[in-house]
Amino acid sequence: MGPVRGLKKRRKIEKKPEENASASSEKERSIDWWDELSKKMNGLQSPSKGLDKFKSVFKISRKTFNYICSLVKEDMMAKQANFTFSNGKPVPFEDQVAVALRRLSSGQSLVTVGDSFGLHHSTVSQLTWRFVEAMEERGLHHLQWPTTDAEMTGIKSKFERILGLPNCCGVIDTTHVMMCLPSSDPASKVWLDREKNHSMVLQAIVDPEMRFRDIVTGWPGKIEDWLVFQSSNFYKLCDKGDRLNGEKLELPEGSDIREYIIGDLGYPLLPYLVIPYEGKELPELRVEFNKRHSATRLVAHRALSRLKEMWKIIRGVMWRPDKHKLPRIILVCCLLHNIVIDLEDDVQDEMPLSHEHDSGYHQQTCGSVDINGVHLRDKLSLYLSGKLPP
Repeated sequence: MGPVRGLKKRRKIEKKPEENASASSEKERSIDWWDELSKKMNGLQSPSKGLDKFKSVFKISRKTFNYICSLVKEDMMAKQANFTFSNGKPVPFEDQVAVALRRLSSGQSLVTVGDSFGLHHSTVSQLTWRFVEAMEERGLHHLQWPTTDAEMTGIKSKFERILGLPNCCGVIDTTHVMMCLPSSDPASKVWLDREKNHSMVLQAIVDPEMRFRDIVTGWPGKIEDWLVFQSSNFYKLCDKGDRLNGEKLELPEGSDIREYIIGDLGYPLLPYLVIPYEGKELPELRVEFNKRHSATRLVAHRALSRLKEMWKIIRGVMWRPDKHKLPRIILVCCLLHNIVIDLEDDVQDEMPLSHEHDSGYHQQTCGSVDINGVHLRDKLSLYLSGKLPP
């Protein structure tokens, strides 16, 4: 099974006077670096326009790129290696990060990325994996369940502003990362899902800013959503009462609404996981609840769509990936997704907001119902309709 990770709040670091004093020279050095790299890269032969092309090539701003470099530099430079371009010149550190990011963001083959940088495809593979390992070690604080009451209160407030769901802490959803595996390998049958694709599952719990707060990956795509959820550490913590156990919303008639997350019909109805009402001839009150529930779930659809749009290595069909390494690549793509949000990178505003991330996959239905989940959903429905007794 793949990693289950969770975002330490990013700490603001005050700039020291000497850092401000050297800012202009640092910027000049950065421009020089990008000019040099753009000269090397096929299709980027106009250095004067290089800065305009940076975001389109790497899907992040220079500020975010520099931050990522600062995260991984110590680990990547600690290992001895002699990476060289085809002309025999050594590959500078920033170029190494650029190669890895290009591979992850473009989804192009190792050969194609290598050709664009003037590198052998094996070098692209080694650099990408070195980057993935460093990000795993240094970037995990960007994917964590909220650690303070204030942070969780902010999340609940933002969810309520979407369409009124009170005390909601997250939206859970699942997507599939498809693979091309050799049919001659008997083990490939393990990864064949219900839609006849070879795939690996990514399950994520998302906050209202489309940030991943908890993920599970590594399971074969044929595993049902509810089973993936029940395998997770998040589920175990909730079941023991150690998660989603914060402040309750007191209701007028003396009852309350606890913390919860929401999901689609592929999940069970639990005391802390609310799914829509099923049926065609539903009362107006339940129809209205389902509309609000569905509109709020779009946050997770959009997050997963943006993840695959920005980090295309997991959007298409991966050619015979290492099934032990793939969960770690997926995790790093999720970390990069969160870093773009945490750094308020304006590149995310330029990305199209699609609701589609799992084309060709049909809605699963779990059908499992916990009576306490029924009570919670009914209270929410009454609360949203304004029909709670005084």
